[in-house]
Amino acid sequence: MSTTSKASQRITALLDDNSFVEIGGLVTARATDFNLKPTETPSDGVVTGYGVIDGNLVYVYSQDASVLNGTIGEMHARKIANLYDLAMKTGAPIIGLIDCAGLRLQEATDALAAFGEIYRKQTMASGVIPQITAIFGTCGGGLALFPTLTDFTFMEEKSARLFVNAPNALDGNEISRNDTSSALFQSQESGIVDVVADEASICAKIRELMSFLPANNEDTVSLAECTDDLNRANPELANCVGDTAAALSILADDHAFFEVKAGYAREMVTGFLRLNGVTVGAVANRCQVTDENGETAEKLDAVLTAKGCEKAADFVSFCDAFGIPVLTLTNVKGYEATVCSEKRIARAVAKLAYAFANATVPKVNVVVGQAYGTAYTVMNSKALGADVTMAWPDARIGTMDGKLAAKILYDGQGASVIDEKAAEYEELALNVKSAARRGYVDQIISPADTRKYVIGAFEMLFTKREDRPDKKHGTI
Repeated sequence: MSTTSKASQRITALLDDNSFVEIGGLVTARATDFNLKPTETPSDGVVTGYGVIDGNLVYVYSQDASVLNGTIGEMHARKIANLYDLAMKTGAPIIGLIDCAGLRLQEATDALAAFGEIYRKQTMASGVIPQITAIFGTCGGGLALFPTLTDFTFMEEKSARLFVNAPNALDGNEISRNDTSSALFQSQESGIVDVVADEASICAKIRELMSFLPANNEDTVSLAECTDDLNRANPELANCVGDTAAALSILADDHAFFEVKAGYAREMVTGFLRLNGVTVGAVANRCQVTDENGETAEKLDAVLTAKGCEKAADFVSFCDAFGIPVLTLTNVKGYEATVCSEKRIARAVAKLAYAFANATVPKVNVVVGQAYGTAYTVMNSKALGADVTMAWPDARIGTMDGKLAAKILYDGQGASVIDEKAAEYEELALNVKSAARRGYVDQIISPADTRKYVIGAFEMLFTKREDRPDKKHGTI
C-alpha cells in the first residue's frame, strides 16, 4: 500500500497500527472506450483491504482522488464488491472512506453497472453487518446512495460535499445562499449525516462508534468490562427531564454516551451507551438543551415531529437488526401542529410505532415527564410492547394536559371551575400511580436510582426470546 496517498493515510489513521492488509493492490482499469488514456491507474482509484480496530476485524475501502479523481468504473467497483463478499462471509463490519468525482464517464454502461453492483451488495449486507461511511471529499450524484444505504455516515466539516444534484443545479438556488451539499445542511436538514467533524477527529469517532457495535447480526451483545458502580445514585438526574441527552450521559457507564444525528431533529435523541458493560441503544424526547454549565441554551417543544419519528424509527430498526436492547426516556405531550408537519406526521408516527412494536430486543421505557395521548403510546409504551415500564414520581401519564381536559369537559363554566376540575383531573387521571394501578407502569422509581433499576431490568431481560408472525417482511 502506498503510504503517500491520502486514501492510504486515512486507512492508517483509522486502523490499529500496522494492521492493514491490502487486497487487490495491482488491479487497474481495463476500459479504453472514449479515449481513456492508457496510463497507470494504481489500484484503480480505490485502496481495499482489511485490518483491526481495537483488535476486531474490519474491512475498509478508501477512494483515491489522485487517480482519475477517484471515479468509479468497472474494476474499482469490483474491488469494493469483493470486499463486501469477504465481509459477509466472515461476519465483519465494512467501512467506506469516500472521496470521488462520481461515475467514470469513459466507461459508460460498465460504470452504471458498477454502481448497481455496489448498491446490491450494500442492500444484501443491510442488517447483517454494520456498514459505515465517511465522506472526506466529493460524494455526488448516484454516489450519494452509498452513505444512505449504510448504517452510519460521518462527514468532514469543511471540504466534504454530499449531494444528488449540485446546489447550483437546483431550481432557484445558488450555492452562496444555500449550500445543500455541505456537512451542515446534510446533518441538520436532510439527516443523512450522523457525525460532523474535522478529518483528524472522524477516524477517532468511527473507532469510538465501532466499540459499541457487534461484528454482525449473529454476534453476541457487545460487552465491555464495567468498572463503574452499578448502583450509582445520581440526584442530578431529577433536573434532566428536559435535556435527556444529559440524562443518558449521566446514566451511562463512565458517562460515555455516543449520540448519532445530534444536529437533526434535536427534539429526539438517539445514541449508544453501555449499562453494566452491555451496549444499549437509547431513544429519548428532548425539550431543552443545556450548555456545559447546566444553563438552558435552547428550548424545544416536547412534541413528536415527522423528522424526529423517522430518525428514531430508523435507529430502533438498526438496534433490533443487531440485537441491541433499547432504552427510551419519554417526555412528550403530543404532535407538532403545523401545515408542513401535517403532510408527513401520520406516516412518520406510524413508522415509529411499527419500529417499536416490531422490535423483539429487550425494551425498557422510563417516563421522566409528560406522557400524553397517542404520542406517548408510540414512544415504546407497554401497550406497544415495552417489556418493562418505569416512571419517575412526578411524571404525568394520560390523554392530555389537565387544564385542556377540564376546558373540554366543562366547557362554558367559569375559570374557577375549570381550575378546580383541572386539579382533580391531574390527580385522578394523570397521576402516575393511576397508570401503575392499571398495570401500565411496572415501577415508580426515584430519578436518582434510575441507573440501578434500568440495569436490573436489562439484566433480567438478557435471555428474552420473542417471535413475530411468519412473513416475508412488513410493509411500513
